Amino acid sequence: MTEFTPAPDSASIVSVTDRVKPVALGMGVTSVHFLADRAAFVGAEENVALVDGKGEITTVAVHSGGILSSASDGKRLVMGGDDGKVVSLNAKGEVTLLATDPKRRWIDAVALHPDGAFAWSAGKTAFVKSGKLEEKSIEVPSTVGGLAFAPKGLRLAIAHYNGATLWFPNMAATAEFLPWAGSHLGVTFSPDNKFLVTSMHEPALHGWRLADNKHMRMTGYPGRVRSMSWSAGGKALATSGADTVILWPFASKDGPMGKEPAMLAPLQARVAVVACHPKNDIFAAGYSNGTVLMVRMEDGAEILVRRNGSAPVAALAWNAKGTLLAFSDESGEAGLLEL
Repeated sequence: MTEFTPAPDSASIVSVTDRVKPVALGMGVTSVHFLADRAAFVGAEENVALVDGKGEITTVAVHSGGILSSASDGKRLVMGGDDGKVVSLNAKGEVTLLATDPKRRWIDAVALHPDGAFAWSAGKTAFVKSGKLEEKSIEVPSTVGGLAFAPKGLRLAIAHYNGATLWFPNMAATAEFLPWAGSHLGVTFSPDNKFLVTSMHEPALHGWRLADNKHMRMTGYPGRVRSMSWSAGGKALATSGADTVILWPFASKDGPMGKEPAMLAPLQARVAVVACHPKNDIFAAGYSNGTVLMVRMEDGAEILVRRNGSAPVAALAWNAKGTLLAFSDESGEAGLLEL
């Protein structure tokens, strides 16, 4: 992989940007995921563009309207749309209908579990379905903001107004409510299953240590946090929402409580999206001015991947091996970098 060494001149930087294979998708993009080594760029409307290592594009229609949510486990991509449908897409480009909301409500959030279970939400109701489990549902106090499966066990976190709900779909026990005032829009478990973190409508994150539900306030952002990514091993949580990437420490049993975050990759532009490398302590960051950087966490060393652009970066993703980086801005000007 590319060594993170200070560039003696601009030529070494240009050599990286020149290695990016440009991809003109011709559609607005909201996210990107890898299905094996094919990048799956999720459009705002109807289509997903599958791009191989040569830059060849295969466009697949997956919804009859807007695509509102997506999640991937590297083998399949699950999406929810304003047509009330939940569909999956595999690396071969095959689309499977997984569920249809009987009231044709919008599918606001989706999540995937490693064992193949999937979850989705419509309004105040969250649903879970797997090969071992019949479809089950739970209603929460307000519209679901985000969904996430715990890394161990079939446990679903549901973000909503004034807190989050933890639910075991295959158990009769009452779901656990974690309160915190405000609107919670996204949710993620730490890889070691010890912490739960939500992104909020306010410019802040909130967290709970799950052993005792102790609160973790993570504030100080100038803007809303729209992107979160755990480092390899889960020792840090990289986030957008500022003109630097904010890295919260999670290596200790107390997580970020009483600690200051690291602030890396400053730029005169807002960080729009972050994606941590799956194996090394490196992350990619996309900015509101279209710039894409790769950054080493240890010392903040940077490598330029893309200089500026016509629109804010909307999507970033690594393949499972960490050898390919895909990105796109909101207009659909995309790129693939092989390391």
